Amino acid sequence: MTSTDHVANGHSRPPGAPPGSSARQLAAASIGNAAEWYDWYAYSFLAVYIADQVFPESTSNSLVPLLATFAVFAVGFFMRPIGGLLMGAVADRHGRRAALTATILLMGAGSLLVALTPTYHAVGVLAPVVLVIARLVQGLSVGGEFAASTTFLVESAGPGRRGLFSSFQYVSTTIGQLIASGVAALLVLLLTNDRMNEWGWRVPFLIGALFSLVGLWIRRGAHETRPAEQRSGPRPGLFEALRRHPRESLLICGITAGGSIAYYTWTTYLPTYAQVNANFDKGDALVVSTISLAFFALLQPLGGMLSDRIGRKPLLLFFALGFAALVVPLLDSVTDAFASLLLVQCAGMVLLTGYTSVAAAVNAEIFPARVRAAGIGFPYSLTVALFGGTAPYVGTWFKEAGHAGGFPWYVAGLCLVSACFYLVLPETAKGPLKG
Repeated sequence: MTSTDHVANGHSRPPGAPPGSSARQLAAASIGNAAEWYDWYAYSFLAVYIADQVFPESTSNSLVPLLATFAVFAVGFFMRPIGGLLMGAVADRHGRRAALTATILLMGAGSLLVALTPTYHAVGVLAPVVLVIARLVQGLSVGGEFAASTTFLVESAGPGRRGLFSSFQYVSTTIGQLIASGVAALLVLLLTNDRMNEWGWRVPFLIGALFSLVGLWIRRGAHETRPAEQRSGPRPGLFEALRRHPRESLLICGITAGGSIAYYTWTTYLPTYAQVNANFDKGDALVVSTISLAFFALLQPLGGMLSDRIGRKPLLLFFALGFAALVVPLLDSVTDAFASLLLVQCAGMVLLTGYTSVAAAVNAEIFPARVRAAGIGFPYSLTVALFGGTAPYVGTWFKEAGHAGGFPWYVAGLCLVSACFYLVLPETAKGPLKG
């Protein structure tokens, strides 16, 4: 049996790896991924504090600094397609582990730069310029991280376990968010508002830089999953996946659009939505996020294992149709009561699991091994940038324009679009990975 067959047929460890290495493979991808996403989400959880320090306040509209902060959040997302293409190409040409090493180094550097960003009061326009550069570096890293870690996780999985292994993409992502949310909530509880504005918001980014170094150390022990024949053969071109697999690339976009807007609305923007639209307490919103993210992380392996038994499509349709039907009443029911936001966020997390627990497996099962990482990375990251990265900005814009109720309908519409793609998606759970 060739090494390509070994991976394609789902053996539990890559060729050349020692027995019992599956847990180490899972840890290498998951811990590094958690470090990546901790850094990325710390920014969104602390957006209201960054806005006060880095952007000048408008005398006519208090939402202007927050809009500017979320605009920078979106700018980082638009580096993700470039990161997905470049780091995906590195993974396909030089191996998954080389790409994973590069992405985590970039994320640590970006996090450190955010921590050291000067205030607008101190240096003027240079402050937002430094912040934009930091977010561009982080966007490049995160775009490449999903492509490389998704491919690495699914190729490391055993027979009938690709759904379970792929669910750890969002387990680790959620753990990173959870730590970021928990650190932010703890700082809010321990520090006065003045101290948070002065220096407290910088602490999570310093922690993130250290966290990235820990992830780098763990990833050094990972085993390569790229088939040996492809390591010695001709290397794929940068745009080979797009050129040779246009249908698959379009399919990735359709799969991702609804999941992306729903995911970033529920896990990133919802606390701010509650603050802006229901006068929800800032500190309580962070606490609710921490609780609901822990609940979300526990759901992912259950969804992954279920998809290995019944297939990917039933879970995807449960997510898309459920969200399309319920997102408007759920967001409309948010009040300034703690229990209200907690129930809404947890209900959305159950629906969202239908997408997040299987997304990595579905994406990896679409492309052949030769261009798998780059094939996933570019269309996925482009779609996330267009719909996920802009979610906080679009939601805040709807509020500023006096049409806050329009945002939930926007989310519902995109979920219906993705449902159409899920209906025509071939079921891939039981077949082998493409060699």
